[in-house]
Amino acid sequence: MTQTVPAQAAAPRAVAQDPHPQPGPRRRARSALLLVGLTVGVVVAGLAAAGSGQLAIPFDEVLGSFLHRLGLDLGPMPTHPRGDDTLWAVRFPRVTMAIVVGAALGVAGALMQGVFGNPLAEPSVVGVSAGAAVAAAASIAFSWTFAGDWTVAACAFVGGLVTTLAVYALSRADGRTEVVTLVLTGIAVNAVAGAALAFLLFVGDTQAREQIVFWQLGSLNGSRWPYVAVVAPLALVGILVALLCARSLDLLALGERPARHLGVDVERLRIFLIVVVALLTAAAVSFCGIVAFVGLVVPHLVRMVTGPGHRVLIPASMLAGALVLVVADTTARSFVANADLPLGMLTSIVGGPFFFWLLRRTRRTAGGWA
Repeated sequence: MTQTVPAQAAAPRAVAQDPHPQPGPRRRARSALLLVGLTVGVVVAGLAAAGSGQLAIPFDEVLGSFLHRLGLDLGPMPTHPRGDDTLWAVRFPRVTMAIVVGAALGVAGALMQGVFGNPLAEPSVVGVSAGAAVAAAASIAFSWTFAGDWTVAACAFVGGLVTTLAVYALSRADGRTEVVTLVLTGIAVNAVAGAALAFLLFVGDTQAREQIVFWQLGSLNGSRWPYVAVVAPLALVGILVALLCARSLDLLALGERPARHLGVDVERLRIFLIVVVALLTAAAVSFCGIVAFVGLVVPHLVRMVTGPGHRVLIPASMLAGALVLVVADTTARSFVANADLPLGMLTSIVGGPFFFWLLRRTRRTAGGWA
């Protein structure tokens, strides 16, 4: 008699999922094209911006002057007697500052959204920029000079760091960040910062009041090479660290528990990146004041093209932020003849409606990413 052995159901084989799936060829090509296009856009927009103003300089002459400083005589020099001096004493420092500040804000926004796991996180929305501006304005109102030319930037860094840590602590509930709590925390922080700025306006002298008003409006007017030399190192360090942390941010996007199983110290990573955000925010506001919504709009638009991977999102946000701010600053100083509009006003005009749309979209999708 033959004994029949019942067939055993094959046990399901666990398939290990790659937490870092490689993008397809089409997305890789699209990301590479985006990075190249943004780089070219920043260069072209920067040269065009340097040639615009009350003293208009043709694009080929701006390019010729730029190449001449690099030791390449490949184009015509400015024909106006003061054209070259105007470019290098006034225009190029301002364009360079716009590139540095825009890049810092774009990367800071991408980092904050990754750290909080929230598409509404951005330095100006949650009050980090305002906190940094209050500390910087205090150094102006009380004439602090303990760090020389770095005093304003150092105070902005401390103010941004304290504000970011407070926002992070207050917006956490049951181990996760709530959208409503984050927005309400930002409203409260901005209200307190506004009161502090009003107090500093009251106690400061006339010169201090003018500088504090400049902070509230945001502007690149008056940018000079010494200021760029202070801001650029801070922004460069923050951007490089953000690029090095891109893989950890991708793992964190899977959730806190999976990230811990994959070897990520979640709390240490978040606090470390919060310090980086404070560094980038300090670099952005230290001499230019509050420029709102760049860190909110730019990463979202970039994410629509590149996807959520931070190894492409961070450099693309850096370039896109630089491009957006160069274009915005050029508009601010050329939209009205013989006037320099506040840069923060222009970015808020565009970013405010975008924020309302994003808030409604986030509510419909229960916090989903773009």
